[in-house]
Amino acid sequence: MYGRDPWGGPLEIAADSATDDDRSRNLQDYDRAALSRPLDETQQSWLLGPGEQKKKRYVDLGCIIVSRKIFVWTVGTILAAGLLAGFITLIVKTVPRHHHKPPPPDNYTLALNKALMFFNAQRSGKLPKHNNVSWRGNSCVNDGEPDTLFKDLSGGYYDAGDAIKFNFPQAFAMTMLSWSVIEYKGKFEAAGELNHVKDIIKWGTDYFLKTFNHTADTIDRIVSQVGKGDTTSETENDHYCWMRPEDIDYDRPVEECHSCSDLAAEMAASLASASIVFKDNKAYSQKLVHGAKTLFKFSRDQRGRYSNGNEAAKFYNSTGYYDEFVWGAAWLYYATGNNSYLQLATHPGIAKNAGAFWGGPYYGVLSWENKLAGAQVLLSRLRLFLSPGYPYEEILKTYHNQTSIFMCSFLPYYTSFNRTRGGLIQLNHGNPQPLQYAVNAAFLATLFSDYMKAADTPGWYCGPRFYSTDILRNFAETQINYILGKNPRKMSYVVGFGNHYPKHVHHRGASIPKNKVKYSCKGGWKWRDTSKPNPNTIVGAMVAGPDKHDGFHDVRSNYNYTEPTLAGNAGLVAALVALSGEKTAGIDKNTIFSAVPPMFPTPPPPPAPWKP
Repeated sequence: MYGRDPWGGPLEIAADSATDDDRSRNLQDYDRAALSRPLDETQQSWLLGPGEQKKKRYVDLGCIIVSRKIFVWTVGTILAAGLLAGFITLIVKTVPRHHHKPPPPDNYTLALNKALMFFNAQRSGKLPKHNNVSWRGNSCVNDGEPDTLFKDLSGGYYDAGDAIKFNFPQAFAMTMLSWSVIEYKGKFEAAGELNHVKDIIKWGTDYFLKTFNHTADTIDRIVSQVGKGDTTSETENDHYCWMRPEDIDYDRPVEECHSCSDLAAEMAASLASASIVFKDNKAYSQKLVHGAKTLFKFSRDQRGRYSNGNEAAKFYNSTGYYDEFVWGAAWLYYATGNNSYLQLATHPGIAKNAGAFWGGPYYGVLSWENKLAGAQVLLSRLRLFLSPGYPYEEILKTYHNQTSIFMCSFLPYYTSFNRTRGGLIQLNHGNPQPLQYAVNAAFLATLFSDYMKAADTPGWYCGPRFYSTDILRNFAETQINYILGKNPRKMSYVVGFGNHYPKHVHHRGASIPKNKVKYSCKGGWKWRDTSKPNPNTIVGAMVAGPDKHDGFHDVRSNYNYTEPTLAGNAGLVAALVALSGEKTAGIDKNTIFSAVPPMFPTPPPPPAPWKP
């Protein structure tokens, strides 16, 4: 049978004689045939839906359950990292490396290490085990006056080549050392000398606390000197005899004073400045501050010069005490923060009497005798960094201006002071022993230069001319380089520094051998008068220095050439540490102000009412 093809062609329709049951059975046969071959997973999933999945494994760690697969990966990663780190460490340890040595210390640092050793050689009393001067031993351990307040005066330092303890220059030396530590603590640390210099200072301040009743608030006397130096008498004393301090068996008298403003104020300055050095040792620092207050009160209450009418006038004569008033008050202000000390240090009358408003041949020269130049620099620091304003500003500005003026006088373009042909400035106008003044000036110049740098000030004016801060440092370097050997004689005036230095130092302990022989008062004269070099090298001692023509005689008998002093070496240490190390490493800006309260300047008084 044909039917019509809807697409245009004939369609043959076969006759279907099978019944519906037959078709149904045939379809079932087809289905069984289709299912008789295996089905893949996809087909099964279509037919059967989701089947049974693989069972995951876990590791129970007690506090947490994690997949075993994650656990294995984690442990494996840790082990691999450990092996890799160990391998790298092994390579680093075994491969040879080139170590870069630190640069060698500069000459100033090398000289600093030696200059500090001089103080070890000058120690009196029972020496510490670490003193490191083989030819020195315990000496004058019985100094003092029995049955008095001053029964124990052991300790402290011998002044120079003798065995006298002059408290006036000794106090100045300790103040200078403390000042240098406060300003350049980091440089001392870099040179490996911080603990050493602090030990030196403490040896001095411990002794000073014995020279007056330091637990009292008010005193009526202090010790000014231990030992006697009469050169006109043939009695046994510290100048007539030439003996090792360890062998001294003659009497050592104690000199007391009841009106000695200069000495008391200088000792106050030494204790006050040291209290800042030892501020981390609260109990000791407070003891020093209390002693400084007591001494300064005594200096103000009992007016007078300590050297008036006594032996000290021959050796360390003081011409006035107003410079010590400014100096001591400034240090006590920094140590306590008490404004009454600042008011005194900036009092116009005291400043005038100290000579702050006029020149003179020694204006700007810092020494054991006159501290005005040091006080002016110290108080200029306050104006530069804290600027306290009214009512202190006027005098502080004067101190600052005067500091600028005498800094100009150090420069070679000005004629305030002559120079030798070799370049040494003659701050004492050609008189003997010039080096102690030159090192103090070198310290002040470097310090003031560092102050200006820290205050972002590029320089200062000398009249109409402007000078960079670097020119002050250059001045200091020329003076210290001269002392260390850059001079016409090519001689280092610091014993033990360089290859050519004085061998006949005017010093009793250094000139007498330590040979278990005790030489009597006159028996030691043969060592004084011999032309042979000293048997003991007093390392770091800066001798008195050359004359105004750069001439120098290395003879023991002439102390004007070959005798070292505490005050001179303290200035040398201060100048050396200021110049040592990196030029970019400046001052410690804040330590000196640790006790100073925040500044809230008092407003100036209102103007007088206007009257027509």
